[in-house]
Amino acid sequence: MSKVYKMGVIGKDVSKSDSAKMHTFDFKGLGSECTFDLLSVAKENFDEYAKKLIAEYDAFCVTIPYKLDIIPYLDTIVDDAETFGAVNVVKDKIGYNTDGVGFMLMLEINGIEPGGKKVLVLGAGGAGRSVIKKLADAGADVYAYDMRAENLDNVYRDFGCFTPLKALEPADYDIIINATGVGMHKTEGVSPVGEDILSRTRYAIDLIYYPRKSEFLRIAESLGKPVLNGEGMLFYQAYYGDCIVLGRQPKAEEAARLFAAYREVYKD
Repeated sequence: MSKVYKMGVIGKDVSKSDSAKMHTFDFKGLGSECTFDLLSVAKENFDEYAKKLIAEYDAFCVTIPYKLDIIPYLDTIVDDAETFGAVNVVKDKIGYNTDGVGFMLMLEINGIEPGGKKVLVLGAGGAGRSVIKKLADAGADVYAYDMRAENLDNVYRDFGCFTPLKALEPADYDIIINATGVGMHKTEGVSPVGEDILSRTRYAIDLIYYPRKSEFLRIAESLGKPVLNGEGMLFYQAYYGDCIVLGRQPKAEEAARLFAAYREVYKD
């Protein structure tokens, strides 16, 4: 009988996460099986759960706000996890980060070429940090804003590959990306920016995937802008993570095929 991998995700609130169905779907598509637990954990209980995951699970995922908190429990971090100082996949006490590659694959599959484009990234925390660096590496002219100035300062100190904005003012952008958490959970129905900002962009992308259409995307769409939510990024970063767990070489064509099949099953 083939191995059934024990997997899970830890975060502050993963009650509405699609991770379980994505990872189990992925594993089946890749010829394997897994169980997948959703673990919503308060800060004061993180230590207990982190140790439990490392001891009892074959691999696990990490999401907001614990992508940095998990690092002291690991032996090492590699590749993008080392570059960004944040972890979203753990296997054998090694930390990986697949957010950036998942984001870039989402752009590629949707025909969005960031090279030479003027891009505004809202938020310079964990996800924003990855997005800023990946876009700059791809040749985009990146601008970023975060209400927490220290987030911008930290990313600029580490990478220096973008223009930090001290204030948000209407300007022409090819793409605006919401990499904040504004628009989900307790801020559902709220957008980090309004019509004055979104009316000047050509394309709007929200890394939020629940709700499917955030207020940010609703405003952009009402202005006639093409929009894209973060479901593809979530699926593709999950796919890359599953390839790490299974020791497989990821393939863009395979990832796209699996996501198309996934959307056929889950059309909500």
